[in-house]
Amino acid sequence: MLFRPINRWCAVACLACATTLAFAVSERATEPLPVTEIAPGLSVHVGAVAPMTRANEGAVANVGFVVGSDTVAVIDTGGSVREGRRLLAAIRAVTEKPVRFVINTHTHPDHIFGNAAFIGATFVGHKNLGRALAGRGMFYLDAFRRELGDDIMAEVKIISPMQVVDGEMRLDLGNRVLMLRAWQAAHTDHDLTVLDQNTGILFAGDLVFLRHLPVLDGSLRGWLAVIDQLAEVPARRVVPGHGPVADWPTALAEQRRYLARLAQDVRGAIKGGETIAAVAKSAAQSERMRWELFDEYNGRNATAAYAELEWE
Repeated sequence: MLFRPINRWCAVACLACATTLAFAVSERATEPLPVTEIAPGLSVHVGAVAPMTRANEGAVANVGFVVGSDTVAVIDTGGSVREGRRLLAAIRAVTEKPVRFVINTHTHPDHIFGNAAFIGATFVGHKNLGRALAGRGMFYLDAFRRELGDDIMAEVKIISPMQVVDGEMRLDLGNRVLMLRAWQAAHTDHDLTVLDQNTGILFAGDLVFLRHLPVLDGSLRGWLAVIDQLAEVPARRVVPGHGPVADWPTALAEQRRYLARLAQDVRGAIKGGETIAAVAKSAAQSERMRWELFDEYNGRNATAAYAELEWE
């Protein structure tokens, strides 16, 4: 078989097309994440109300940043390094000030898998966050490599906090103070909130859900107690872990009602001798139409609640 040489102009055209494609891919990789400035110097990206999937590349949590006169703090980094880089690009569209702090509100992958985009910053978290990452980090990474694919998850690194919060901590960004608070077991056993004292904006992490059904991974009794304490935080508005930015503290009402109903139904079922499998199907069904992703998470919540409450 004879092979004819490729026409020189064809080769040039192919090279040009390949170069253009590579540039386009690179541009997409660094396209800024869409953010909204909800207060001066404070911007938020509201994630999709959905589970982490390959289609959304894990970009389902709310993430944001605060700009001080000296430096920037990032609050959560998203579900992939791609999202983290897009968040960094969004920051760079606003300011060239250095990102000094990355604050992780808890260990769930949709909040921390973008951390590697910010290597060089100081990572800050709850005193129990390092332990949680050591226990679950690689499990989460392996699971989401299978779910989302190696191409999306390849660069994800599990990064433990360099500064830990036990009680409260102040971070000064330059004429702008963030108040960090570590909470008792609630959504998880290592939840952290961030209050921007300049604007009264509270980043609540997954201690607060709106639209998205709350997900229990800590203590139901603890979470109900924390909600009452959260209501006393002197904030004006809240950035929940999932769902729209909302007024404070009215944003707590829907979640409080759901968790109280879940506790009431599970306690009643335990008293009536129902099995844990039955409770997973029956508990909090009156809340079904009020929440998105109810079927994805309510059974899991009921199971966790049963395991906690059966020994009261």
